[in-house]
Amino acid sequence: MIDHPVLAASERFGLRLGLDRIRRFLREFDTPQERYRVVHVGGTNGKGSVCAMVAEILRHQGFRTGLYTSPHLQRVNERIVVDGEEISDDALDALLRRIAALPRDPQDAPGEPEVAEDPLTYFEILTIAAFVHFAEVGVEVAVVEVGMGGRLDATNVVRPAVTAITTVGLDHTELLGPDVASIAGEKAGILKPDVPAVIGGVPAEALRVLRTIAQSRGAPLWVYGQDFHTTRDGAAFTWHGPGGVLSGLEVGMPGFHQVDNAAVAVAVTECLPLDLQCGLEAVREGLLHARMAARLEWVTPDVLVDSAHNADGAVTLAAYLRSRVPHRPRTLLLGCSREKDVHAIAVLLAPQVDRVLTTACAHSRALSPVQVATALEGLSVPVTPAGGVEEALATAQAGDGEIIVAGSVFLAGAVRDLLGAR
Repeated sequence: MIDHPVLAASERFGLRLGLDRIRRFLREFDTPQERYRVVHVGGTNGKGSVCAMVAEILRHQGFRTGLYTSPHLQRVNERIVVDGEEISDDALDALLRRIAALPRDPQDAPGEPEVAEDPLTYFEILTIAAFVHFAEVGVEVAVVEVGMGGRLDATNVVRPAVTAITTVGLDHTELLGPDVASIAGEKAGILKPDVPAVIGGVPAEALRVLRTIAQSRGAPLWVYGQDFHTTRDGAAFTWHGPGGVLSGLEVGMPGFHQVDNAAVAVAVTECLPLDLQCGLEAVREGLLHARMAARLEWVTPDVLVDSAHNADGAVTLAAYLRSRVPHRPRTLLLGCSREKDVHAIAVLLAPQVDRVLTTACAHSRALSPVQVATALEGLSVPVTPAGGVEEALATAQAGDGEIIVAGSVFLAGAVRDLLGAR
């Protein structure tokens, strides 16, 4: 499903954080999010990969597992997955129509005009659809990725069995706060009393905030590097934690950083209630088979697509490119949304590429190729505006060497479409 009239109509309302609207609508469906256990995962980067790993581990243990992630790359169906299968077009269409038919206000009757003062957002509609779908198909546990922040994110209506915060960095500062401590406070909004919380590799100032809030709520913390850690042996690694030692683990997704994500994912499964515990074989198979598109993904032998859209993501991508030797000629195909710091992304990636072609996908928040190029004045490599995605990709492919696609999830999806990736 590429588009849907219910979703298209909601896009004009933009992003509005808050929980009142979604709680009201979920009550109309008898609070479906309380009919299964939930793993709730937030963080600046890595949360999608951790969600995928946890879901695969649970699935390999034999649990019927739901997975809700965002944003999607090519099809909105990607966001709502049960046991590895995306929701069908028919099922999603039926859910969206049921949501649209509900009263927009407790005093409204079905079919009356929408109350314009408090409409559901695009993300809220899909979150409701996911929670209802998971309940109706009988999932035993759902792995739910936070959309943005945590405290006021629409997913924060769940009662989780475990929470996790993967990383804390500067992103969405206009909504979450100007510094790491402020952003950590927003992400800590998913921590719940007596619910164990797994914390990944976060800066010291973020950890101080997370510890303070966790202590005030009585949420026990497992902190990476303190309460659990990993040791590596070539491609394999060993996880060490309060529950013991798990050896011979490997990650199927490329990049050294995925071992850090895997460490968090294993800790999450170790914190689950006894009736959701997973054996070593499920952990091994889950980590090995978990996949997320556009995470250091070689879509063709010469085209690498990555969803890096902030400075932390660019650091990870740059480290991966630096590790690949010998260095072939590289073209960076770069696009970015207007709220992102495209200059910070490009500065980090420039030492690993030979030229930059700027582009823009068909999204309302995308900077134009000229705007991106202007923001990169003075970069250490040549920068050329290259038009729309199809034109820019063709220009890149006319040269030699590798093509690195980065800067925007929407750009990653557009390039995967052009190259026929699924």
